[in-house]
Amino acid sequence: MAAIVLLVAFVIVIIGYKFYAATIDRDIIQANPKKATPAVMYNDGVDFMPASGSVLFGYQFKSIAALGPIVGPIVAVQWGWLPAFLWLMLGVFFIGWVQDYASAMLAMRNEGLTMGGLAYKFISPRARGILLAFLYFYLLLIMGAFGAVVAGLLANPVVPIGLLILTLAGVLAGQMTYRWKMDLVMTTIITVLIALIGIWIGTTGPAQNIVNWINGLAGSGAKHVLYNTPYGPMTWPVFFWGIVALAFCYLGSVLAIWRFAQPVNYVSFWFVALGVVGSVLGVFIAALFHTTNISFQVPAFVTWNQPKLGWLWPMLFVTISCGAISGWHSLVSTAGTARQLEKETDALPVGAGAMFTEAVLATLSVIFAATALTKGNTIIYDAQHLYGLKIGAGGVWMYGMARFLSWIPGISPAMGGAIGAIFLAVMALTVMQLVLRFMRVASAELVGDKIPAFKNPHVGSIVAIFFTFLILWTAFWQRIWVLFGGANQLFAGLALLLVTIWLANEGKKHAWAFWPAVFMYVTTVAALLVVAWKSFRAMFAANTSAAFIFGNAVAGLIGLFLAIAALILAVDGLKSLAKARAKAAAHAGD
Repeated sequence: MAAIVLLVAFVIVIIGYKFYAATIDRDIIQANPKKATPAVMYNDGVDFMPASGSVLFGYQFKSIAALGPIVGPIVAVQWGWLPAFLWLMLGVFFIGWVQDYASAMLAMRNEGLTMGGLAYKFISPRARGILLAFLYFYLLLIMGAFGAVVAGLLANPVVPIGLLILTLAGVLAGQMTYRWKMDLVMTTIITVLIALIGIWIGTTGPAQNIVNWINGLAGSGAKHVLYNTPYGPMTWPVFFWGIVALAFCYLGSVLAIWRFAQPVNYVSFWFVALGVVGSVLGVFIAALFHTTNISFQVPAFVTWNQPKLGWLWPMLFVTISCGAISGWHSLVSTAGTARQLEKETDALPVGAGAMFTEAVLATLSVIFAATALTKGNTIIYDAQHLYGLKIGAGGVWMYGMARFLSWIPGISPAMGGAIGAIFLAVMALTVMQLVLRFMRVASAELVGDKIPAFKNPHVGSIVAIFFTFLILWTAFWQRIWVLFGGANQLFAGLALLLVTIWLANEGKKHAWAFWPAVFMYVTTVAALLVVAWKSFRAMFAANTSAAFIFGNAVAGLIGLFLAIAALILAVDGLKSLAKARAKAAAHAGD
């Protein structure tokens, strides 16, 4: 059954890309390979810089695919594997690729403007301010939530050394491509090989001993705990590796895009792609191997109302915050990719292609979460048993990847587990560097005129890092994690609304962007209001501590703020859309 689910996913994404997306690109957007792009017109060697479509596909995929397409689907399987799979397929087919591709085209056709600039141009000055404030807080949620996970992953002895060598291989790739002008294929082979060897070195005894020595600098046992937070103990490894992760992000934020962020993400893409392809092959090999059996342990449908998560609608659609649709992708497409695309015709394979690929990755997450793998009478993998061990969604992914990769000759379950751990760290950390980069851009746009220091990339980055440290070191991220999915999906609705207004201004068909925007808006605002209501209600539960009351109060206020900000933007946006439609109708009547 698992192999059939994967085959269905492949068929759907191929049809979506080859027919629906290609038709929109050809008949409505009409991408022009001869039209000068912002990367060519404003080439500054920092943010605007033409790049190969092949490089940008790897950059785009690795920049949009973080922990969302892994954690979200695994958690959502608690409603049943079929609702999760259906939302992934329907979401990416009708909404996900639309946002990623159209956002890139929107920015390219408007001189590489960011989301703040686009909101100012197409909605109103007020919309720009609200959107930038919303954006900054939304990005801070990502930094806090992902940062805590990454710090824990880096504390794993098999991860840091391999990740360091992979990073150096990425920096080398940038130098070879843009300074030494070497062939891209040769550059890719050399740097990816270095990265893979580095990852293997990280699993060896001497490399792990180095990490274990660092992890033990504060002692063991009770000494291992630096201090207690309202949400649990803060250990030395999480504290230390959190600093390392943010130092990595600082380099990605302040260095020219070609020196660090783009090539590191490009080399990381090949490692991630090999992991995904290997896992897919493992699923098919296990399905065809006569001594094994893959069975879905989770029913196709479990319940409409999951006790911890809530009602299937609207909560499923924000729990799976990537793989189907994600607002983060519009930021990558506008402030990142659109400023590097050399030709408009590259936007379809880069924007839409990467999104459809992410949907396959998310489908693997559903399979890892819902299945059991048996050989004879022996259970060798059971996701639901792993859940009982309370290892979390990340643990389910690591064990699932380890077991299915072990069907590939030469890969042991232990090596598969190491690959799975590094896979998760790479997925999160390479996105976090872009989050910090976009945070300093947003702060420069929001307050740069009043406080000129924020126009300095180092100042904006350091301030964002300071706020992230507050969340990480107090463990407050555990209270706001649930809001990340809502903020993320709400931003997708905002991006689709901007695309709709732009299309209407151009006199082009826009229903294909408008109705997805409506669905995302209504669904996400409903989810945020549910979260706010639950948080406020929890404040008055019996035997609650002051920290618990404070955490729920802040979570509830954040949820309300995001919902109200979204409604204000929707009102202003719909007014702008009405004006654009009236203008187009007047021109049509001339």
